[in-house]
Amino acid sequence: MSNNDRSTRYWRANATLIGILLSIWAFVSLGCGILLVEPLNKITFFGAPFGFWMAQQGSIYVFVILIFVYAWRMDRLDHEYHMDED
Repeated sequence: MSNNDRSTRYWRANATLIGILLSIWAFVSLGCGILLVEPLNKITFFGAPFGFWMAQQGSIYVFVILIFVYAWRMDRLDHEYHMDED
């Protein structure tokens, strides 16, 4: 595989990963925190309505997890496409 091919595939994989993680972020922040808050509030979680909890606490936890997932997955992509050797 040529260097240019490898770079193109690497950046395509990177963009796909970013797209997936941004979709999760949008669903959690916009979906659970705003659009679906009423149905989620029918569920109680740690003594609070789940929609409220997701808007205030859960979304923060998900965002932090997404940061770690991105770092872990990018490390694997770097090794897979030998981009860590440059």
